[in-house]
Amino acid sequence: MLAVFGIDSDGLNLAVNLLILFLVVIYLALIYWTYADARRRIDDRMLVACATAASLFPFVGTIVYMIVRPPEYLDDVRERELEIQAAEARLHQLDYALCPHCDHPIERDFMRCPTCLRRLKDPCVNCQRPLDPAWSICPYCETEVPGAVAPEPRRRSRRRAAEDDYPDLGETAAFDIRSDR
Repeated sequence: MLAVFGIDSDGLNLAVNLLILFLVVIYLALIYWTYADARRRIDDRMLVACATAASLFPFVGTIVYMIVRPPEYLDDVRERELEIQAAEARLHQLDYALCPHCDHPIERDFMRCPTCLRRLKDPCVNCQRPLDPAWSICPYCETEVPGAVAPEPRRRSRRRAAEDDYPDLGETAAFDIRSDR
């Protein structure tokens, strides 16, 4: 190859051939990297194909792609959107609900809907705080709600059943020895 320029050194010819091979491998690796990175960052197949085609221009196409590519991966965008939706759902569950009659946003402690004026909850006879219709006692002052039906006893959980099967061993052995004296 260098014989064209009048250089007949085998060592220099080998070094130039290795350098060209290295540049071709780097060029092909940059094309693949651009394609793989574009697939992770861009949702549109046509734009992925355009980014890959731009990287066919040796080295410059990949540099231009690195400048104009989206800053986030698609997975990161989806994860961020899910986190935002989950945070919004938690915020809505904390303080706000919808009126069952007119679907107007209301706060959880409202006794009447400000839009349709229907009663949402009854006040406690003792402390006047709003009571959920399913409650049998007021959780604030422990007053029984008149007319509320007592909830049915729930089945014991496996953990509680296992605790009942084994007797309580009480305090440690050191405590029992000291109490005998």
